[in-house]
Amino acid sequence: MRKPGVVAVAALACLSVVTGCSSPAAESGGTKASHGGRSSPARTEDGAHSRAPESPPDHDPVRYTPSWPDRTVRTARGHLANSCVPKDLRDRATTLTTSDGVHLSALVLGSGPDGVLLDHEQGYSVCSFLDIGKKLAAEGYHVVIPEYRNHGASQKSADNEHIDRDARAALAELRRVGAERVFLGGASCGGTTAAVAGLDTPLRVTGLLMMSSPARCGGVDALAAVKKIKAPTLLVASPGDMNGNIEEEARKVYAASAAKDKKLVIDPSGYHGTDMIRRAGASGAKLRARVEKFVVASFSLSR
Repeated sequence: MRKPGVVAVAALACLSVVTGCSSPAAESGGTKASHGGRSSPARTEDGAHSRAPESPPDHDPVRYTPSWPDRTVRTARGHLANSCVPKDLRDRATTLTTSDGVHLSALVLGSGPDGVLLDHEQGYSVCSFLDIGKKLAAEGYHVVIPEYRNHGASQKSADNEHIDRDARAALAELRRVGAERVFLGGASCGGTTAAVAGLDTPLRVTGLLMMSSPARCGGVDALAAVKKIKAPTLLVASPGDMNGNIEEEARKVYAASAAKDKKLVIDPSGYHGTDMIRRAGASGAKLRARVEKFVVASFSLSR
């Protein structure tokens, strides 16, 4: 369960469950690991690995003021990245631009036709899903982790209601670099926006993960989205999160989901979003393994 001090910070950071925001997590730079790049192996139909074709040229760097200047670095290629990103992964940072002109810092890991979108919580950063992203990239998946507007190395914006545009920019990037199918994943508002953005992507959706995600986040409505998403769906929530409000929201999403293969996991840790994985010790490691297995299985089922 969260310590009292952490709960107090969360209460100050979150005005209501509708916003889907949460307290900033303790970010970890992680350890040096094999990571996906343009030459990473892609998965073939029988599960073997083969060399993927080179990705298109990267976006040009853009000059803008990052949301958290004290946590932002400029990479050797000129893009802005959150300083929580390990140095050996910073060359995988790029700059995305949303439909309303907001510049986002994002990590692109791995390569190949099987894409994975991982959207972080409000108040957290691109590093929330970094460990899972590295693992999936190393196994042959093409992962994009965007950092949302008003967070980290991404640009400030007066509009924080339409963050589904940030998820859509990440999905457009996956398509640009050669993905054909996509798994939609996110935590808190990141899960809400992943579901909504997945409705109109030309990529074939293989699965959906929503961790501690509210049914609605600002102007984004996941209830309407999940009524149309039939891909396998995994919902995760802790009963003590935000005094039980998050579990209630997850149950609403579960009831509305059109997926035949859908699961609601009630995690006993009491943590929010990716903290259920990153801060809950042995139970967190078990949940992380379950999430990674679910992502892989979704692609197998969609063949």
